[in-house]
Amino acid sequence: MDCGPNKFYHKHAFNSRAYIETFFSDKPDMVFAEDSLKFPMMNFQYMFSSGFVKGNILIDLSIASIIHHLYSVCDIYKDIIILKLTENCNMETSRWKDSRTGAFRWTHASAHVSLLDGQSAQIEDKDQQLKASISHVISCDFDNENITYPVVLPLADCITTLGIIEAISEDEDDYMGNLEKISKLLKPGGHLMLIGLLNASYYVIGGEKFHMFTCDESFVRNALCKLGFVIDYCAVKRRRNESTAIDYKAIMFLTACKTK
Repeated sequence: MDCGPNKFYHKHAFNSRAYIETFFSDKPDMVFAEDSLKFPMMNFQYMFSSGFVKGNILIDLSIASIIHHLYSVCDIYKDIIILKLTENCNMETSRWKDSRTGAFRWTHASAHVSLLDGQSAQIEDKDQQLKASISHVISCDFDNENITYPVVLPLADCITTLGIIEAISEDEDDYMGNLEKISKLLKPGGHLMLIGLLNASYYVIGGEKFHMFTCDESFVRNALCKLGFVIDYCAVKRRRNESTAIDYKAIMFLTACKTK
């Protein structure tokens, strides 16, 4: 394992495929399924099936090339815009969307969401429905005030984000600045649905350690409140798996409404 300073996934060589194989696959030895797959999908399905979160445009900004949490979204939003920070992640996501040879298969995720929906016979339909709902896969850069510059996106009714802010933020000020840039993509009255790892500091891909900003539930709640969000729903699941690939203590799902 590399013993130097932890790397940042959006600045250094990051193998998106290795990341999803490690933390989101259906391999028998993949110990993170309850936290990385089932917990997010269960909470997304709960929020969207309740009719609490509605709208037309959804922007997703999540780490690597993960899309599993969006299977419940496509029942509500017919215009989904995915933002990716690296060309590698962009290409991997586009390869899946276009059903190209070698694309990562998310069949296990679509099957689980179909079971949650009580529609186990419609696994393939769910996959095609999500792909059809994704209008764009766009590169973004947090060094810009408008992270999609030169593209100006319409403000979203909902933003979903999984694992990205902790992965790119160096400290508290950096976290606040990155969260604010994400908030600027959201309409007043719109909802931010955030999934984050609590008290994490690293994860390992290909023998290399990557940085995670260490924060707890109180910090995330306070950060959102400072930016004018009202928290509507929060669920926290304590970690129970054992692995040295990552050191988080819990995973949090949070839905907040932007008031200004």
